[in-house]
Amino acid sequence: MKRIVKPELLDELPPHDPRAVRSRRDLRRVNAWMRNHVIMAGALKRNLNGLVPEQITELGAGDGSFLLRVAQRLAAFGVPPSGGSDRLKPGFQTEPGRTILLDRQNIVSAETLAAFEKSGWHAEAVVADVFDWPPAPAQVVIANLFLHHFEDARLAGLLRTISGRAKLFIAVEPHRFRYSMLCGQLLWLIGCSAVTRHDAALSVRAGFIRQEISALWPEGKDWHLTERRAGLFSHLFVARRIS
Repeated sequence: MKRIVKPELLDELPPHDPRAVRSRRDLRRVNAWMRNHVIMAGALKRNLNGLVPEQITELGAGDGSFLLRVAQRLAAFGVPPSGGSDRLKPGFQTEPGRTILLDRQNIVSAETLAAFEKSGWHAEAVVADVFDWPPAPAQVVIANLFLHHFEDARLAGLLRTISGRAKLFIAVEPHRFRYSMLCGQLLWLIGCSAVTRHDAALSVRAGFIRQEISALWPEGKDWHLTERRAGLFSHLFVARRIS
């Protein structure tokens, strides 16, 4: 099935539109159902050898709830970024970690920022377009259900920018399969709205299979790329700098 990218309704709604608010709430439920936060936290743990990075930047972070769940999951592994834990091993950082929530809209609540602090992370919401990303080094960059919004040429440009900033990049995306429309419509079973069901079908159709993201990553011998299906509905891409 050919990859097709079309605009999603949520991207075109004002951030405080009731339909947008409900759809973002739906997405938290969908992420939990897909276990994307578990996939992401596991990939971070494996590729960082159990160490916690000083900084994680999420592209298209939305309301910040996804990265919050990932940070809480990392803490559950026994490797929180803040000091004072007798579970920290030699070589682990002992200062609070920093999370950058990058998005075009500022919809991160004070409650979410406080929850990061409680989990041992300092969170900062940065309003910017990923193609006008502030030029600062980023140790670890992640994306969740974000890359599929871009057609190949534009996505290749974004990946080139990421490769110049990050030591590790991990993305969890929809896995593309034939029954995308059916998958989207079945989301009513977990209470998702018409906007979410519509966008889910488009997301799957714009998702990835095999090595499609790897093929768009800039050529170079300094990177180790991994790309595969993860779980029932997700697609995992990992680019780790090896030099």
